[in-house]
Amino acid sequence: MNTKLTLKLDKATIQKAKIFAKENKVSLSSLVENYFESLIKKVDKTELTLPPSVRALSGVLKLKNFSETDQIRDDYLMEKYLRD
Repeated sequence: MNTKLTLKLDKATIQKAKIFAKENKVSLSSLVENYFESLIKKVDKTELTLPPSVRALSGVLKLKNFSETDQIRDDYLMEKYLRD
């Protein structure tokens, strides 16, 4: 269901938006609606902006708590630099 919305914008901005909409063969209403939708989706896009290779690795390493990462790092460094 469409609902009317009244906006107050700078006159020059409105003119530029109308020109842009006409050049792109979309209505000004569609342009505004698409912009609002893109703002709403940006909140959820954080994970989507990651490269596929990084997204594939997301969640692979399961840690019980944050301090466990410190222990893993310490163990790795001890093995790397103090091995016989």
